[in-house]
Amino acid sequence: MDAGFEARLRAGDVAFGDDDVDLLRAVAEHGSVSGAAEALGRSRARALARLETLEEDFGPLVDRRRGGRGGGGSRLTDEARDLLAQYDRLCAALSGTAGVSETVLEGTVAETTGELGLVETPAGAVRALVIDPHGSRTEYDGASVQVSVRADAITLHAPADAPPGGGTSARNRFVGTVTSLDAGEAVARVGLDVGLDEPVLALVTVESVDRLSLSVGDEVVATFKATATHATVT
Repeated sequence: MDAGFEARLRAGDVAFGDDDVDLLRAVAEHGSVSGAAEALGRSRARALARLETLEEDFGPLVDRRRGGRGGGGSRLTDEARDLLAQYDRLCAALSGTAGVSETVLEGTVAETTGELGLVETPAGAVRALVIDPHGSRTEYDGASVQVSVRADAITLHAPADAPPGGGTSARNRFVGTVTSLDAGEAVARVGLDVGLDEPVLALVTVESVDRLSLSVGDEVVATFKATATHATVT
């Protein structure tokens, strides 16, 4: 969950990601599913099975034509090109802060108030600015989102000194354990276990590390503002 995250678009139970983008673009380049599969080092059967799975929820993506007087081959549908364009917009939205590590969480919008949404994530409820790269929704309750939190937007506190929930403008908070600490001359990169598969990343000053006497295994409270947190509709 860092700057090398994989963006995903969802429809039903199916997630559309990097490998699927490669498959569609290879079909467009090579003019057939067989050619695309060969170029990607996959079997034709596997490529076809994946296309069929995607098409069940995303609609027709590849127009597959049998051979004949005009020849066979495959080409992308308008729906496929729209899907690729949506994916590119999603990547652009999530990587707008390229170069700064981020934590990215899957979540669902529980409620919205203006531009802010309350998002349920595996790490708990998070308040964030809701961003819709598709620009097609007017209601976001129940929408699937990817929540991105910049590492440099997180502040760390000792548990005894942490502000109460809702007591400051940094209304988001995670309680976690330090799993890694990589300190440079002025800035330190801290990994936190908050119960997810991978650590949450925080970028803080070495002065803060010294003030908190941080070391691996310590419990800390991480807080961050809703306005520094983006929930991008997938």
